[in-house]
Amino acid sequence: MQSDVAQLTPQEKLLAWFETNKLLVLRTAASAVIVGLVAGFWVWRQNERATNASAALSLVLAHPAADSSDALLKVATEFPNTEAAGRAVLLAAASLFDAGKYADAKIQFDRFLRDYRNPVFATQAQLGAAASLDALGKADEAAAAYKDLADHHASDSVAPQAKLALARIYQSQNKLEAARDLYIELARGGAGGALANEAGLRVEELIAKNPSLAPAKPAAPVAPAPAAIKPAKP
Repeated sequence: MQSDVAQLTPQEKLLAWFETNKLLVLRTAASAVIVGLVAGFWVWRQNERATNASAALSLVLAHPAADSSDALLKVATEFPNTEAAGRAVLLAAASLFDAGKYADAKIQFDRFLRDYRNPVFATQAQLGAAASLDALGKADEAAAAYKDLADHHASDSVAPQAKLALARIYQSQNKLEAARDLYIELARGGAGGALANEAGLRVEELIAKNPSLAPAKPAAPVAPAPAAIKPAKP
């Protein structure tokens, strides 16, 4: 018998193994097919949800209202964990802020940072959360939030806005030197356009009311002493 097995070709050995293990092979193949079908269905469902979420968001944005926060939050509730849901939450927060509902806006800005935190919009949500605290009169908390944003995202486009708001809070808290330094930084190139102009005007007004805050002028350079004139040799 052993000599007969030894004389089998590789193909014949494979067929013999398959006949012996046919049931196991069929079960394994069936399991692989089922897993593939389930995975494919899940991907299809995710793509369909993302498409439907984007369509629902577009429908809300196509019919803007003074306060569309309820409609936007409905999109986020019906299509959780989609990119469109994250955008809907952020837009709802902005809508609530514009409507003067600062506490509700803060909740939604925090929700975006906690549940979605899309890196493209995260700093905008942080600025919105800080502005909500500012609007609620929570100056210390707002200042801490603005400073955290400015310190850790200095190169982000929202950093100058955070610094200007922080400077304004410092000024209201009589931290005049800190406010002056931020205004000067923004006016001298730390910001651009209208924001830099506003910072320049604010620092001028601040110094006009408090002349002692004027930055010291650099001392004039001392002219070198003239070289001694040597008599010409005859």
